[in-house]
Amino acid sequence: MKITFALSALSALAQETRLAAFRLLVRQGPDGLAAGVIARKLHVAPSTLSAHLAQLTRARLIRSQRVQRQIIYSADYAGIQRLLDFLMEDCCAGRS
Repeated sequence: MKITFALSALSALAQETRLAAFRLLVRQGPDGLAAGVIARKLHVAPSTLSAHLAQLTRARLIRSQRVQRQIIYSADYAGIQRLLDFLMEDCCAGRS
């Protein structure tokens, strides 16, 4: 993993609304949630949430898919695992 990916992911998580959205989607599981549902659960305006979800998507921590007229967001577990692997890579001299 390149350090630029890790910095992008950590930067995306370093904001309260994005962290809350990320945690909600991780707890939700692979089925994910519609953007409107996320906005309601987090009490965030949809337009504001859209920018936050876009940043998490660019950081490869969440993914989106269109289902009819809705956009469903879910955690990108492979991206999350890459970030965790990167963070643990040098921990304890490479022993996890």
